Amino acid sequence: MPGLFDQGGLTVAPRTTKPERGIWKRKGNVHDPDVKVVDFSYESDRLANLIIEAWNSAPGGLRDTLLDHTNQNAVKQALAARGIFLNRPVVLTEDEYNAGWQMDHDDEVVLVLPNATRKTAPSGGFNLLETAKLLMAITPNGI
Repeated sequence: MPGLFDQGGLTVAPRTTKPERGIWKRKGNVHDPDVKVVDFSYESDRLANLIIEAWNSAPGGLRDTLLDHTNQNAVKQALAARGIFLNRPVVLTEDEYNAGWQMDHDDEVVLVLPNATRKTAPSGGFNLLETAKLLMAITPNGI
């Protein structure tokens, strides 16, 4: 089993459960071979900065744009502005991921935005880049 610090990154997982009235069903068995888990670790300063921007965004800003599952083009544009070009990106909250959200299309790439409550405000001239990178690494499918 890889260490926690090797878990961050992107994953593609097939959907085995359809949504009911916009609410995603919980996975039946997490050990089911059809439920894919994190495949690899990926580190990016650009994506870490995206996390920081989302954490610091005002209501209706970047965080809400990334988490809006009805406007995939806006998510694509936000990622493309950082050099990431995906056909079907999906950004989830940790709660959505933990509730058992699964993909709707084989081309989707699922990213999870780490909860802002995991960090504290930096002091001494530091920024949140290393904090965001660490949380990317330990959050399943971290953005």
